[in-house]
Amino acid sequence: MEVVPELCCGDRVDRVVAQQARGNEETDMPAKSKAQQKAAGAALSAKRGETKKSELKGASRDMAKSMTEDELEELASTKRKGKPEHVSDK
Repeated sequence: MEVVPELCCGDRVDRVVAQQARGNEETDMPAKSKAQQKAAGAALSAKRGETKKSELKGASRDMAKSMTEDELEELASTKRKGKPEHVSDK
């Protein structure tokens, strides 16, 4: 598996989409930040019909469009304790 730096939610989504396009179903995806975990939770809620997709913004909207419910559930179920609020782009 190639090593790709995790910069933000959108970058992670792009990586998963690229893996799926290549047929690589390995998507071990724990959230890297609290913001990413929250965005995945919001996207999962919309995917399940619990909230309106029109209420989503930014990364959560992109996640809802490009990720499966199982992938979103994996990201959203990551524990937030000890995670940074955001991952810096360093």
